[in-house]
Amino acid sequence: MSTFTNPDNAGLRDLFNRTRTIALVGASPKPERPSNRVMAFLLDRGFHVIPVNPGQAGGKIHDQKVYAQLADIPEPVDMVDIFRNSEDAGGVVDEAISVNAKAVWMQLNVIDEDAAKRAQDAGLTVVMNRCPAIEIPQLFVADWRKTA
Repeated sequence: MSTFTNPDNAGLRDLFNRTRTIALVGASPKPERPSNRVMAFLLDRGFHVIPVNPGQAGGKIHDQKVYAQLADIPEPVDMVDIFRNSEDAGGVVDEAISVNAKAVWMQLNVIDEDAAKRAQDAGLTVVMNRCPAIEIPQLFVADWRKTA
């Protein structure tokens, strides 16, 4: 039985409002991939999105430099958005904790309750089995953008 509960709508709004920099783990340069579309959506909404993909490290996705791992990113990360399978999510969550991210977001069908608990115990906000590209339009006006 699941004991994990996602933040309520007010909590999600607060998370988006306080988030500036998002590391998107599992970013793909292929336009047809969900990670690519969500990255474009987040960039369009005014977030600073840093793609993370060891196979693409050093290249660019949506004109943003790609890093191999979270520890390589030379700036603070507010949220880690995980586009990996559930089996890999725990390792990414542990990396997010080690780089002092403030939140982890596990995408649709990415579920790891043990990892979620580790992140919560470390003080991170955790969202699981949700997509920011779906949540943002439901929580805010359709053309909502980040402001400074």
